[in-house]
Amino acid sequence: MGEFSLKFRGVRGSYPIANRDFLKYGGNTSCIEVRAGGHLIILDAGTGMINAGDELMERYITSGFSPETRTPVRAVVLLSHIHQDHIQGFTFFRPLHLKSTVLDVFGNVPEEENLSDELSNILFGKAFPLDLGDIAGNLNINNITEGDAIILRQGCEPFIEKVSQNSVPQNDDVIITCYKSYAHPQEGVMVYKISYKDKSIVYATDKESYLGGDRKLIDFARNCSVLIHDSQYTTEDYLNRVVPKQGYGHSTFEMALEAQKQTNAEKLVFFHFDPSYNDEKLDRIKEHYADRAIMAQEGLEINLI
Repeated sequence: MGEFSLKFRGVRGSYPIANRDFLKYGGNTSCIEVRAGGHLIILDAGTGMINAGDELMERYITSGFSPETRTPVRAVVLLSHIHQDHIQGFTFFRPLHLKSTVLDVFGNVPEEENLSDELSNILFGKAFPLDLGDIAGNLNINNITEGDAIILRQGCEPFIEKVSQNSVPQNDDVIITCYKSYAHPQEGVMVYKISYKDKSIVYATDKESYLGGDRKLIDFARNCSVLIHDSQYTTEDYLNRVVPKQGYGHSTFEMALEAQKQTNAEKLVFFHFDPSYNDEKLDRIKEHYADRAIMAQEGLEINLI
């Protein structure tokens, strides 16, 4: 019950890569599995979500002799945004196709749109053999906005209420807060904070930094236990004279380090690597920043409690 941990399932940005030179850090796109206070929380649904689903399916099958006696899969899925590299593993998440599965999905779309309709249009129908309504599992798809907090409480369905972004969880509650960053084309991204006991994880992917730092992120992530920050480019690539990356909506490793400094985060994890960065290049980057940050890689686990 008191566990608070995270496991990286996919750490790439833009698109997945399958190549022998990318095996160490992995080629799957964004997905992180978080376990907090007895709840399973999945950050983004990139192709890394597929492996997470396979393991959950194995646990489900071995939990009982029949569907009636097995422990159902239940998870909260937090979508930073609905670009392809953050949702392309969703339809291949095997527990989604079990009648007993319950997925509470949260994300943000413009006011005139609906998250359920957007996922249906992008992932199902013409793009997949099944429509959203044909999925066997129980899907609860919810729009959230900046200032909403998702409360996870034992014995209760997840519910949304308005609380301070810096609220401290009571008892065994898990509080998920968020804010909208517009530092990524076209409609911005949601930055999430998962708080349990006196620890917190901040997930800030697909956001570019600002001159002098991002004040909203600094206030939101102040003194967090783990800051997972977009680190798609080296500074050299970001400022490349031929193909500059400014305005692409992604940060550099140096930007992530500055964010840690300004937020006073206990640990920084570099995340969302450019798909052209092979193991050799990431090894050199890891060595350069060895005493200052952690390089995300598939299978990496971090325990907070």
